[in-house]
Amino acid sequence: MTATLYCFGESGNAYKAALTMQLAGYTWEPRYVDFFNGETRKPEFRAINEMGEVPVLVEGDLTLSQSGMIQFHVAEVTGKLLGRDARESAEILRWVLWDNHKLSGQAGMTRFLMNFLPEDKRPQPVITFMQGRLKAAYDTLNRHLDGRSWMVGDRPTIADCACAGYLYYPEPFGFDRKDWPHIDAWLTRLSQEPGWKHPYDLMPGNPSDRIGA
Repeated sequence: MTATLYCFGESGNAYKAALTMQLAGYTWEPRYVDFFNGETRKPEFRAINEMGEVPVLVEGDLTLSQSGMIQFHVAEVTGKLLGRDARESAEILRWVLWDNHKLSGQAGMTRFLMNFLPEDKRPQPVITFMQGRLKAAYDTLNRHLDGRSWMVGDRPTIADCACAGYLYYPEPFGFDRKDWPHIDAWLTRLSQEPGWKHPYDLMPGNPSDRIGA
């Protein structure tokens, strides 16, 4: 059975789920969600996910939302990208939760404010505040990766897919890989894994589509 992932290319949260499926060898296909024209606010989409968000995974009679939930489902079904024991599994969950609260949750909003709002509506004090919080998160991640190849254990897990969710995007939001050498090396390693694709190659939709380029 082929799973359908409701997603769009600009969504780092959708990318976490899509990348997890790619690296795990899951059978899936993308279904483009026109977020910028309000599709997630329509009753038809809310009938699929009452939260009005992507990603959503639909597979037969199973519907899952929230990137972390989808990641854990894919990992459990395939037996890939998981910890080797209970301790590693707990550590993976710790980093997935940290990413959601400290990294992706803030990177996604900051990137949106800086790139997808009209320039005259961008709240610079908010952006500056968020960038400060993000620098603290990058520092935590960079220090954690010092001397490590992967977030947890000796191989990629869903923790890597989660924490990398927004860090491959080209739009500026205050993150520059060269400023964080351990993050940079880790992102390079992850991009060399079989199945890896850039978010704009893995999911339909990117900013150039919306400006007619």
